[in-house]
Amino acid sequence: MEDITILSKPPSGRGIKCIIGFPGSGLVGSISVQYLVDNAEFSYIGSVTSKYFPPITMMIEGVINAPVRIYEKDDIIAFVADIPIHPSICYEISNSIIEWLMEYDLKEVVVIAGLITNMPEKRVFGVATEAGVLDDIRDKAEILPMGSISGIPGSILTECKVRNIPAVGLLGETVNTPDPRSSVSVLSVMNEIYGFGVDVNPLLEQAEEIEASMQKMAEQVRDSEDSRGPKKEHLPMYG
Repeated sequence: MEDITILSKPPSGRGIKCIIGFPGSGLVGSISVQYLVDNAEFSYIGSVTSKYFPPITMMIEGVINAPVRIYEKDDIIAFVADIPIHPSICYEISNSIIEWLMEYDLKEVVVIAGLITNMPEKRVFGVATEAGVLDDIRDKAEILPMGSISGIPGSILTECKVRNIPAVGLLGETVNTPDPRSSVSVLSVMNEIYGFGVDVNPLLEQAEEIEASMQKMAEQVRDSEDSRGPKKEHLPMYG
């Protein structure tokens, strides 16, 4: 589409697989895929730009990042994003990504996302566009019996379904805050499926640091509220 531009070197070969992670519940998609490309020797090959993207940019140590980046390793292409995508343009973004991938004989898509349950287990749920593909992950993820997947993950899986492209969704059980611990669970499953061999321990340590920071923040908020005295609704009434 003319309003969505993919600026990238072509993949090195054909018959590619693609892993996609966009921000969403628990930021599981973007955390997981960014950690993967940083630790499994992926190479940056390009980016996606669009007038539909929100007017923000992210940086690391002063260096600007493209909002949606494309990486490659062997026959695997990875898309990872830092920016949220509005539901009204999910179809256009998904369609453009899949169209570009199909030029290089796309064989399979793996979508990484979060699934809010507010439970502590950090299970990984699996869905697929075909029963045969689902069988390939049945012993590695808990099959989701019923539900809906929204946003870019749902849009990409639907796009694959209607185009008869085998696709898998790996959904990390999460809460509605940044959740590296859920990403650890997803990456462990991806190690099993694709043999990446990525060490998840540093990410697990990061999860513990984030949890400690959030606990400290919650305590500070609670202390601040306590210092203000009784809440208005609890004050005695006169008259």
